[in-house]
Amino acid sequence: MATQDIMTKTTGNAPVPRSTSQAERRGSRRCKINQLMRIRPSDPEKDHFEDLRGSTSVSRSGVAFQTSEVSYEIGMRLFVTMPYSRDPSAINREYLAEVVRLEALPNGLNSVGIKLLMEMGMQHSYSFNPPPSRK
Repeated sequence: MATQDIMTKTTGNAPVPRSTSQAERRGSRRCKINQLMRIRPSDPEKDHFEDLRGSTSVSRSGVAFQTSEVSYEIGMRLFVTMPYSRDPSAINREYLAEVVRLEALPNGLNSVGIKLLMEMGMQHSYSFNPPPSRK
């Protein structure tokens, strides 16, 4: 039975090539997917913000994105709705996540890496209230 060592990225006896400049810490492969997300702080003590951003890369356990929002901090817990849509029939999934990487970019934006900690459940955008009556 082949086992994978996440730290050294080997499967059985065949090593997977990696850059020698920096050790790869990701446990799963990334896909360059642009998926709309709604991001909010989960801590009520933090200043509230709502950031609607597209992802730059997604893996099974994390997401990277770029933002102009300056309130992100390493270790900050977030509610992340992904994929996000305002369509009344959309079924959005919400996750609890943690900021694990912050990097200032030359274009003035910040690159943020988050680790998905757990799925909170599905978020529906529809309402059970009847639509307002027209007169």
